[in-house]
Formats: sequence, C-alpha cells, structure tokens
Amino acid sequence: MTAKKRVLIADDEPAVLRFVDIALNRAGYDVTTTTSGGEALELARTIEPDIVLLDVLMVPMSGFDVLDRLRAYSQVPVIMFTARNFIADQALKFGANGFIAKPFRPEQLLAKIDEVLRSNKGGGRREEGQTNQK
Repeated sequence: MTAKKRVLIADDEPAVLRFVDIALNRAGYDVTTTTSGGEALELARTIEPDIVLLDVLMVPMSGFDVLDRLRAYSQVPVIMFTARNFIADQALKFGANGFIAKPFRPEQLLAKIDEVLRSNKGGGRREEGQTNQK
C-alpha cells in the first residue's frame, strides 16, 4: 500500500480551505491547511508536502511572495489558484507548476493535482539539492 500524498493548501478564505480540504480528504489525500503565507512556508519545511495549493491573492503575503520564498529551498510542485484568469500565465512564468481558476469543481482540482504530480514524477519530497529537470 502506498502512503497518502501530502497536500498543503494556503488560502486566506476559510470557506475555500474547507471546500478543498473536504474534497481532497475524500479523495484520499493527507491535507494540511493554513490561511497564512508565512505559516505555509513553515509547514512546507516541516511536513514536506508532495504538492502545494496556493492562492495568489492572500494578504499580507501574496501567493507570489510565498512561491518566491518557497523556491529558495524547495522544488515541491505548486498549483496556484485565483478567480482572476489573466494571472494564469504570470503564475506559470513565476515558477508555479500549474494553475486552476476559481471557482472550480472538485473533480477539476483532482485532475489538475494528478496531472502535476505525474509530470513531476510523483511529488515534491526531494533530497537536498535535487531539482526538477525539464
């Protein structure tokens, strides 16, 4: 039996966190949530998630700020999301591995997570100094 994939979700909207948490738990993921970008960075170090779901428009630290700091020490796959579709290209150029527009259905999110995990060879837990090769 394989271990559950660990997902870290950062969004400053508690209703979104609850919706995503329920959907991913039902799909068999081990989910950790936070409403804080700073806490997301701490959790990424401690729980070593397989993938991070990151809202773009958080305050005071935006999702782009979190991604920038996260990339300083980790190549964990990151899917960014926001209600503003025009940000998708910017998120990908900034280093995200995927993007999904709000609102989304659970099956859309699950498909995007599966796609990103498959394209990143199964997740983000890596040995020190290891990077993704494209």
